[in-house]
Amino acid sequence: MAKEDLLDLDGQFALVTGAGQGAGRGIALALAKHGAGGVAVNDFVLERAEAVAGEIKALGVKAVAVQADVGDHQSVTRAFAEASSALGPITLLVNNAGNAGPDATMRHSPLFWETAPDEWDRYFRTNLHGVMNCCHVALPVMVEQKRGRIVTVVSDSGRVGEARLAAYAAAKAGAAGFVRSIAKEGGRYGITCNAISLSTLEPPMSPEQMEHFMASDRTKAQLSQYTIRRFGTPDDVAGMALFLCSDAASWITGQTYPVNGGYSFAV
Repeated sequence: MAKEDLLDLDGQFALVTGAGQGAGRGIALALAKHGAGGVAVNDFVLERAEAVAGEIKALGVKAVAVQADVGDHQSVTRAFAEASSALGPITLLVNNAGNAGPDATMRHSPLFWETAPDEWDRYFRTNLHGVMNCCHVALPVMVEQKRGRIVTVVSDSGRVGEARLAAYAAAKAGAAGFVRSIAKEGGRYGITCNAISLSTLEPPMSPEQMEHFMASDRTKAQLSQYTIRRFGTPDDVAGMALFLCSDAASWITGQTYPVNGGYSFAV
């Protein structure tokens, strides 16, 4: 008999990085609402992770908050051990943590040749090394369980390029290439590995701030580059992540899916 919910996750346990707010929070809640047996909510700031874990528990689903800096392999190892102890074997991993790292603000840089090499590491540490660290810890368990889904959030800056974001774009492009390689290694063990490529999500603002922001000439000029004239929302990202974690996507691996409002159409 076919499942009533094609996206049902069959009681599997998930870990979502950077899930204390924004898209990560949306992804964690979507997995909880569609049959995950439990969700480990990771964030660099423990209080944010605890708040989202509380929301998931209110849905009647197990949850645990796990603090970690994904750029630190030992920190990731501890977080996965804590998550597994509280929930069970993690077979769903969403690598969502990104931007400029846990304690820096994402912004356009000077032209690449005007940057200093020590400015690049914060982008690679989270957006590439963080993904590698999480996969390195998660994959042996998935291989043992003979099932697994890995979803990694990358960026259109890594697909089509973005001026004044060269280091960030390079890190995201590296993560997308890593996804394809891991997909080839993991497929024989029932593991799929895909990426979601994002453009700009709407900023977290009060209604009054959002109204002012959307009315600005700068925002209007930015939105003119989108076929669908709005910024993305956490729900836009969560829907694709849920699909890729589900059995509905069981024959899809090594792919990068743009969720970008038509900002770019490049392959």
